[in-house]
Amino acid sequence: MGKKRRKTFFACLLLFTILLSFSYAGITPKSPLSVGQTLSSSNGVYELGFFSPNNSQNQYVGIWFKGVIPQVVVWVANREKPITDTTSKLAISSNGILLLFNGRHGVVWSTGESFASNGSRAELTDNGNLVVIDNVSGRTLWQSFEHLGDTMLPFSALMYNLATGEKRVLTSWKGSTDPSPGKFVGQITRQVPSQVLIMRGSTPYYRTGPWAKTRFTGIPLMDDTYASPFSLQQDANGSGLFTYFDRSFKRSRIILTSEGSMKRFRHNGTDWELNYEAPANSCDIYGVCGPFGLCVVSVPLKCKCFKGFVPKSIEEWKRGNWTGGCVRRTELHCQGNSTGKDVNIFHHVANIKLPDLYEYESSVDAEECRQNCLHNCSCLAYAYIHGIGCLMWNQDLMDAVQFSAGGEILSIRLAHSELGGNKRNKIIVASIVSLSLFVILVSAAFGFWRYRVKHNASMSKDAWRNDLKSKEVPGLEFFEMNTILTATNNFSLSNKLGQGGFGSVYKGKLQDGKEVAVKRLSSSSGQGKEEFMNEIVLISKLQHRNLVRVLGCCIEGEEKLLVYEFMLNKSLDTFVFDARKKLELDWPKRFDIIQGIARGLLYLHRDSRLKVIHRDLKVSNILLDEKMNPKISDFGLARMYQGTQYQDKTRRVVGTLGYMSPEYAWTGVFSEKSDIYSFGVLLLEIISGEKISRFSCGEEGITLLAYVWESWCETKGIDLLDQDLADSCHTSEVGRCVQIGLLCVQHQPADRPNTLELLSMLTTTSDLPLPKQPTFAVHSTDDKSLSKDLISVNEITQSMILGR
Repeated sequence: MGKKRRKTFFACLLLFTILLSFSYAGITPKSPLSVGQTLSSSNGVYELGFFSPNNSQNQYVGIWFKGVIPQVVVWVANREKPITDTTSKLAISSNGILLLFNGRHGVVWSTGESFASNGSRAELTDNGNLVVIDNVSGRTLWQSFEHLGDTMLPFSALMYNLATGEKRVLTSWKGSTDPSPGKFVGQITRQVPSQVLIMRGSTPYYRTGPWAKTRFTGIPLMDDTYASPFSLQQDANGSGLFTYFDRSFKRSRIILTSEGSMKRFRHNGTDWELNYEAPANSCDIYGVCGPFGLCVVSVPLKCKCFKGFVPKSIEEWKRGNWTGGCVRRTELHCQGNSTGKDVNIFHHVANIKLPDLYEYESSVDAEECRQNCLHNCSCLAYAYIHGIGCLMWNQDLMDAVQFSAGGEILSIRLAHSELGGNKRNKIIVASIVSLSLFVILVSAAFGFWRYRVKHNASMSKDAWRNDLKSKEVPGLEFFEMNTILTATNNFSLSNKLGQGGFGSVYKGKLQDGKEVAVKRLSSSSGQGKEEFMNEIVLISKLQHRNLVRVLGCCIEGEEKLLVYEFMLNKSLDTFVFDARKKLELDWPKRFDIIQGIARGLLYLHRDSRLKVIHRDLKVSNILLDEKMNPKISDFGLARMYQGTQYQDKTRRVVGTLGYMSPEYAWTGVFSEKSDIYSFGVLLLEIISGEKISRFSCGEEGITLLAYVWESWCETKGIDLLDQDLADSCHTSEVGRCVQIGLLCVQHQPADRPNTLELLSMLTTTSDLPLPKQPTFAVHSTDDKSLSKDLISVNEITQSMILGR
């Protein structure tokens, strides 16, 4: 019995040793990598092998994160030359060349460079770096980190070397399923100090601003408290190296997407967290306001000229075409040896993303920087930055941005007359004398005013609580402000989940470990006491698996906060409209989500003890829990019906353009059928993966609804589904949903199904009525008659259309 056990033990040990060596084995001249085989890093984080994007016939050799679903590819060898033969293999020659054979069709990709080596092997390191190693010396002959694709991994780097001509850049994929080189390239510039620059073809698309020891000056998030995972080094020999480190997360990456976005992701063990994204707003797009134009970060985007400059073309500026920029109002009369007292002055502008095309002035302090610019007639501006030193501009100030906080101080050279000279000084003196008398009175009144404000705030807080208690809101908890601040880390940017119509939403963690979402209503949002009370009362009394649940609120001074259950997967729009994440929602999941939303709507309209019209149903207001169950959220605009009432009317039309029904937008009449119209738009967006506010097709720029109608007429809508998901669907089911969507967006309310009929259409195979062509669409850019009445920007919820 003992001998048998020993034999069994040694047999298992031998099998384990064989499997272990197979899992971590390298590629050698005698053991190439074939289709179906993989090579893993020893730590089990990365895997090399053959993959096929979207299950197509094309095969590529690539590196991906092992065990992460859906697959995230971080490097591709044969980006431009896919293989199709299942007998293909990745081999290595005796002199260290990696060769990819397309079956019997020969070599389609290789590392190209041969080495004086008597033998070599290829291994996948724990950093995700594919390396070719000389067997004798152990020297690295070739590595994938020197030939980046669209992704940077920790310990990989962007670089340039002017002496050798070597350059290491990121190149986007052409599409989410096409790894061939796209039109965007990410690189570090040769300027001193360097900056990261994304190029779109030969045109600059986005830049970070110059590097200052531990941060990029053009990214406000990188303040003094930011723990930088980056390092940028430049030397006098004309080389630069930008390295990415991230020791706190086993799986992290920076990707340049096919749309030109630079995104940093970290894997928390279950999902990818988006840690940073650029461009983050319209002002981030390079040169949007032209030379000497200043882009102000706001919604909507606003361009203005620097002080002392005027638009180059008033007509173009009024039309919203700012790319021509600005020109100097008063020409400079510069004398190089002048003190500048009577000739030129500097105007200081704060919170600036420094313009491009700067020049570094070494070994000078702040005053020397100013003097050097003043006595150099070609110097148009200067800035002295902590961590860099002196920068000067001898060319047009291009791609300047003004932030609400952060940024640097830019000093611009102006003619002395631009500040009004002596006349300005007289005005200042006269103002000071006049204000001195006024300040005495204001100071006396200030103490009394502060006392009254605090007193009124305290009374207001108590009054709100009493109002809520009188409405018999069950299970509502009143949180203290300190509790919310601790939970959200003082509303830090890293905790911010998104921006809603009435304010920002933050992730929070209570002392008991429970995760929550906190909606912080902005004082300028337009949601006052009525909407705030409305949302609390409604959502706390409505209990359904497809409605988000409110846990409590906080009212303190001007702060109004709502605390919700936390939705792990955030909102539906983060999946449907994202080129990568949309692949996580195949058609069966989307169909389940559509049905879940319909059930939530049925509860609101028919099954709850309140009859509720949501009035702002859209993709961004659908939240997803950890199992991808949809939950309708944001009830700030919802209305309750009274008794048997089936419709109501308002002069203050609120909601989001594109989702509003015709009768509501133009007359203010809303009913169950208004929500049905919004559901129809939402349904068609989920199917197509297109956003109604952004969709424009063909030279005529037809809208999404018009495009859907054409698809219905030609193919019954079966080609409308996002083509990346085509393999996961039943065409008849998609076509039926398109037909239901068109029935929901009918012009006349009577032609739309009610909520009960809608759910029946979605859950049965009964015959459907034929839809009529939708006739209602809003073209906010073309319809000049509407522009003064519609207050809506991008995805901001609050709109106002006065009823006729």
